[in-house]
Amino acid sequence: MPDQDLGRLIEAIDRLAAAGFVMGADWRVVHDICQRHEGEQPFDWGHALCHRIEGDDWNADYWYRRAGKMRGTGAMADEWSAMRAELSAKA
Repeated sequence: MPDQDLGRLIEAIDRLAAAGFVMGADWRVVHDICQRHEGEQPFDWGHALCHRIEGDDWNADYWYRRAGKMRGTGAMADEWSAMRAELSAKA
């Protein structure tokens, strides 16, 4: 169910945020959830955030375009705060 998976995505990115947006197990969980829903806007946006965290701006920008979003220019936490508010409204 997409709404349930969207909730899982939000929870997973919350854990990633709490860990300081670093590569590792929490990052992998977020990436895996997003890959399972490729082509769905909220998940493509999460995929973009993953690659921004990774430092792969080219790949991140590809996913931001697919999601119809722009890459954040400020702190990762600020981008996640705005993103979380929008995704929570859809969940």
